[in-house]
Amino acid sequence: MIGRVAYDVCLVDAILPDDGAARVTAALRTHAPRGALILSLPTSPHDPAHLQPADGIVVKPHRDEDLLAAIASACRVAHMRGAASPATRLQPRDLLGNHPTMRHALDVAARIAATPATVLITGESGTGKSLLARHIHAASGRAGRFVDVACGSLAESLLDSELFGHVPGAFTGATARRDGRFLLADGGTIFLDEITTSSPAMQVKLLRVLQERQFEPLGGRDTITIDARVILATNDDLAALVASGRFRADLYWRIAVVTIAMPPLRERADDIPALAAHFLTAATARAGRRVEGFTPRALEALRAHRWPGNVRELEHAVERAVLLGRDAVVDLPDLPSTVASGSNTAAPSTQRCGLKHDLAGPERRLILDALENAGWRRDTAARSLGINRTTLYKKLKRLGIDLADVAPSR
Repeated sequence: MIGRVAYDVCLVDAILPDDGAARVTAALRTHAPRGALILSLPTSPHDPAHLQPADGIVVKPHRDEDLLAAIASACRVAHMRGAASPATRLQPRDLLGNHPTMRHALDVAARIAATPATVLITGESGTGKSLLARHIHAASGRAGRFVDVACGSLAESLLDSELFGHVPGAFTGATARRDGRFLLADGGTIFLDEITTSSPAMQVKLLRVLQERQFEPLGGRDTITIDARVILATNDDLAALVASGRFRADLYWRIAVVTIAMPPLRERADDIPALAAHFLTAATARAGRRVEGFTPRALEALRAHRWPGNVRELEHAVERAVLLGRDAVVDLPDLPSTVASGSNTAAPSTQRCGLKHDLAGPERRLILDALENAGWRRDTAARSLGINRTTLYKKLKRLGIDLADVAPSR
């Protein structure tokens, strides 16, 4: 039977005569090297060899939620194992979650992956926008590479050259020709993260690339034509930025051909156990430790936390617990204090909103003082605060500070 059927996940009962479990799992692995294998054990294993060649374990008697979490984690591990092959395609299970909003996002991604449509991915930081972009590229059938550009991390003076390249003599120090990210993505996909940090002049250039797939390198005259799929992402309200005149309306309508919203983790708490189980498997593999799961009160704390950093914060919390914990399971003291302290709080959302509000006042005052001391020059103020100009812009937007209202008229 094993050689005649394909499978994505296989649960093997380890209580088989003699070395039956080992022989079955070895045969399954040979037949379907990319399939996920889970061992069902009567007790927690003390010998790491029990895990080979399985991708995960579940201890009897197991609850339905434990089995589902083990399946999700094992699928993720199996993919990571198979991803070493360049031909391996990402599957939707790489974005874990069963929440309707998550399922809708994956459904839209699957339907448009093979098309050339421009895609806008929205959502808070840490929700997996970059991972979804990679999934769309992998499912698109495009032979070219996936090129990731974090627009917010680049100064405006560098973004032009980074995206479009430059020719010798384009600026001081430009002694050789350099290909930009758009050219590197020819035949593939370019992912532009934090797109709202781009200047009005850059927005005009992006609009032309999206409409005509053409551009000139910085300092050059030759027009370059490319075939690159463009995926953009933002954690801002683009419609509001358009209404306030801070983002071009024509560019907005051009990039919002297909919009996919990634839900924040606090809105899909039922997905947390599966995500935590996956991150636990990955973290224990990196750390070389054996940690089998979470105590009930640790899981309660994970579900109760509001996760302002979303999936990325959850991953870091689990990794910290693996690195600092001493027992075979993750318990409440192993979690970050911000997570553990909210486990028995009746209204964690209210408390966290209050803390955020309390911190916004001092931050607002510091920024306004720095701007005033710098003569309202944003570059100077950003340097005095130890941040770059892009970060200052983001903070101004988040705090609702409009310099036209607060800066003295000249």
